[in-house]
Amino acid sequence: MTPANDPSPAPFGALAPNAAQQAIISLAHRSRLKRGAFRPALSQLVNLLRAGPVDVRYQGAAFRFYHQTSATERGALFNPDYNIEELNFLRGHTPAGGTFLDVGANAGTYALPMARHVGSRGRVIAVEPHPVMVARLTFNKAASGCDNVTIVAAAAGDADGELMIATDSENVGASHVYSGAGTRRDAIRVPAMRLLRIVRDHGIEKIDSLKIDVEGYEDRVLTGFFRDAPAALWPRAVAIEHLSRGDWVEDCLADMVSRGYVETGKTRSNTLLVRR
Repeated sequence: MTPANDPSPAPFGALAPNAAQQAIISLAHRSRLKRGAFRPALSQLVNLLRAGPVDVRYQGAAFRFYHQTSATERGALFNPDYNIEELNFLRGHTPAGGTFLDVGANAGTYALPMARHVGSRGRVIAVEPHPVMVARLTFNKAASGCDNVTIVAAAAGDADGELMIATDSENVGASHVYSGAGTRRDAIRVPAMRLLRIVRDHGIEKIDSLKIDVEGYEDRVLTGFFRDAPAALWPRAVAIEHLSRGDWVEDCLADMVSRGYVETGKTRSNTLLVRR
């Protein structure tokens, strides 16, 4: 059993960085070393000083970061402004008491800061299929005291049922739907649900903002949702990862624009849209 799935993990804070680790993390925070090219080497150095994850706070929430096996967790550990443009965009379109959907929630680096933003009257639905990441997300949710977060341990897809997902052992958070062609030892079968079903199953009547990062499956999730969901359920703001746009079967960005969304920004990884 991996530490991420340990049913009785040490409480948050037990794995706080030691003095040497903290010095490296702090140096990265205030220098160019926070950039992506330097993070793998920093992660190796921190791991040499004490192997395993570290407990830190990021964007006001508590996280146990397994930085050696997750690019997202490395990013948030070494860069305090990791994905800050996307987070500020989502926060700017989500009021206190609002509803945020995180599709492909990973360890919670969007879901938990957004949970703090919407407050106890708000709601966050965090959709994540990989069992290792679900365990990490569950721990981080509890450590952060975010009772307003509901975790959906499933893959968002174009149909209800099951999907095969595969991942890279060096980047567990980058799970992607696997067609089954050939053989992969790391492929696992997970439950799959349409986004509209997830929304209806949780009694959601309005979505203020949505972030989606499902490694090239974004079109299969969104196209069916916008086709079948009433306009009242369409999110006000969307942050969608476009790095795997070449894997899309349909151009879901063009589909959203045809439905009244306007692109208001673009980062290296994500396109930001707002509904007119």
